[in-house]
Amino acid sequence: MEILSVLAAAFASYVVGSIWYMALAKPWMKAAEVETDESGRPANASNPLPYITAFICAVLVAGMMRHVFSLSGIDTMGAGLIAGLGIGLFMATPWIVTNYSFANRSRSLMLIDGGYATLGCATMGAVLTLF
Repeated sequence: MEILSVLAAAFASYVVGSIWYMALAKPWMKAAEVETDESGRPANASNPLPYITAFICAVLVAGMMRHVFSLSGIDTMGAGLIAGLGIGLFMATPWIVTNYSFANRSRSLMLIDGGYATLGCATMGAVLTLF
């Protein structure tokens, strides 16, 4: 059952990320300086590797969150949501901001990617505690 909850949480955060980045596609591509083709889509849109990598990473994060939740006794949806929110907002996002600051990336990129890290972790936390 543990692997199912991890896969479900990873999939849920992946879906949230898809919605997040579809809604913020233009500002994200501008902030991230993504090369686009003549139609305005990312030049690497047909490459499956970033999507596969993103899902594998989501599985890794969800697996570690499940382990931490188990050790911490987090077993309700509300507690999972709050813990996931805290992990995203106070662990993942500051790490992203640190890396982007040294790379001289834009503040809007920090907000967009940090926002997804926060929402993705909150989603994972809620889904992990449903099982």
